[in-house]
Amino acid sequence: MPTKSAKPHPHSAEDDLAFMRSIVEGGWRPPLTLAVCYLAGGLLYGLQCLFHVGQATGLIRWPDLANLSFVAGITIAFLAVLTWAILRDRRDGPPNRGPLAARTLSAAFSATGMANLAVLIVFGVGAVRDQDFAIWLYYASIVFALQAAAWYMAWTLKRKGWMLATALGGWATAVALGVLVREPLWYLGVCTVALFALFALPGWIMVRDARAASTGG
Repeated sequence: MPTKSAKPHPHSAEDDLAFMRSIVEGGWRPPLTLAVCYLAGGLLYGLQCLFHVGQATGLIRWPDLANLSFVAGITIAFLAVLTWAILRDRRDGPPNRGPLAARTLSAAFSATGMANLAVLIVFGVGAVRDQDFAIWLYYASIVFALQAAAWYMAWTLKRKGWMLATALGGWATAVALGVLVREPLWYLGVCTVALFALFALPGWIMVRDARAASTGG
């Protein structure tokens, strides 16, 4: 005699909603390149700002060649770390492209990087053309404003408290730097704290998350 086929187990509306939510949100393993950019950039350029604070207060009085070598060394070190991270990302393969939230976050930070490059060119050319270094200093303010927007988007998608704190801190830093352009010591102080707190610290969190995801932790 033919046997009756087993009926599929009915899913509740809550199960369906949970499934759809997992598809849309998913997890987000930050690319190592992005994480290292934040961590290394915050630490290295925060150190450079501390160096300039020492110069402004008279604690550091190096010859011009030594000053130039130190500043160039910061950028060389950052580019070396960035190159390592890019090669590591290529070796490990593309990170978590499936979920909508993951793709949105990756696109947001990529777009922010593109905007930063455009702003760098605009303010750099303007400062050289007008022979006014203060114009260049506005660049950092815009960078923090763009970062704040990206982190706010990240918070709306992931609802992690440190992301909201980074977004609000970036917004406050952007305003402060824009107001303090003609106050070099205060400007450097704010920029130093912001680089460590809003770049290096989030970068460390992302590096930790990226490593945990790559090891299945």
